[in-house]
Amino acid sequence: MAYKAVIIGGSAGSFQIVTRILNSMNSSFPLPVLLCLHRLKHVRSAFVEALSLKSNIPVKEPNDKDQLKSGIAYLAPANYHMFIELANRVALSADDPVNHSRPSIDLSFITAANAYRDKLIGIILSGANRDGAFGLKKVVDNGGLSIVQDPKESEVKTMPESALQLTKVDYVYSTDQIIRFLQKL
Repeated sequence: MAYKAVIIGGSAGSFQIVTRILNSMNSSFPLPVLLCLHRLKHVRSAFVEALSLKSNIPVKEPNDKDQLKSGIAYLAPANYHMFIELANRVALSADDPVNHSRPSIDLSFITAANAYRDKLIGIILSGANRDGAFGLKKVVDNGGLSIVQDPKESEVKTMPESALQLTKVDYVYSTDQIIRFLQKL
């Protein structure tokens, strides 16, 4: 199957996993990587710089209406929801928080699932709340591939366990298994 995008959601305990994933990617990774990570709303460039230092692909915070391109990781900007539009573009919003979060992992996953349907890979990592569970269900409902970090390995189990309780996922993987899966794309 020819996938068109990878979306990764995480919160508490996910930063090191995301850096390992980005570090493992080949510089010619064939898909855009959408990152929706909870962080302090006033932490901006230092977060992107920290991810960029360990990444083999460029990491950027998109601007509203940016066109998504393969081989680039797009990090939802602090204090903005990141929607994925049908035209393979990003839309940013400062609407109210969802699940006490802005950016909302659920909103990013739902819009990506609607845009990419069965051509999307959705990955939920460690985190301290339920944000992302409903969004991953939408990925599954639209025929996309779903991966949840093994809760036994997660620093904070709430997010992966919530996703597993809400929907039947394709894979429950360790970080190393997630990395190997993405390297095969």
